[in-house]
Amino acid sequence: MTNWAILGLIFFAANLPWFSDKLFYVVSLNRSAKPGFSKNLGWCLLELVILYFLTGGFIWYAEHATLGQVAPQGWEFYAVTACLFLVFAFPGFVYKVLWKRAI
Repeated sequence: MTNWAILGLIFFAANLPWFSDKLFYVVSLNRSAKPGFSKNLGWCLLELVILYFLTGGFIWYAEHATLGQVAPQGWEFYAVTACLFLVFAFPGFVYKVLWKRAI
């Protein structure tokens, strides 16, 4: 996988929680059938954390499958990738939380 494809996948996964009122686009929350309902910020953050680990696992598997080995990483690597994931999630956060309330 190229670096741009990986960054695109991370950007896509980081913005997924913000564009649906369903949990993981599948599970309908109890109040989601009501008009004007918006998914709680806590659910979006939980989805963001789970998608971070799922995306990281997929990328780890892809690297292991193509190169045959994965270099060991320290905590610094995971701190930087988590912060990058949060930065990539910012456009979705602005759309869901900040922009929707202003309208």
